[in-house]
Amino acid sequence: QVTKARKSIAQFKLREGQAIGCHVTLRGDRMWEFADRLLTLALPRIRDFRGLNSNQFDGRGNYTFGLNEQVMFHEIDQDKIDRVRGMDITFVTSATTDAEGRALLKQLGFPFKPVDDAKIVRRRSNVQYKSKSAAKAAAKRKK
Repeated sequence: QVTKARKSIAQFKLREGQAIGCHVTLRGDRMWEFADRLLTLALPRIRDFRGLNSNQFDGRGNYTFGLNEQVMFHEIDQDKIDRVRGMDITFVTSATTDAEGRALLKQLGFPFKPVDDAKIVRRRSNVQYKSKSAAKAAAKRKK
């Protein structure tokens, strides 16, 4: 499905109706093949990759993250690319909570950043992680 511009914006050199992106839904074997290639080939090729941020769940167990460039996919011919483009990837799960979704994706092999030294703070049903050092700094400011 091609995403088109709804209105013209001169600063972006964008005209109404111009194709600006695409939206793809993968299911079944294609979804599993993409997830396998993403986890085993693409993510390890990212420079300075330390794991996926585990704070990017939507509250219903679905996980979304962004990639700045598509060069980590070796199927893409780099000579045919006119400029670097990024992408957002969303994994929709059958989980109903973020904790269930995180556990499911962790079992599938998603490399989340470690949060061992983190304190979970619940705020408006969203889970946020606050490091011990940030908590200490906030306590000092209150004094």
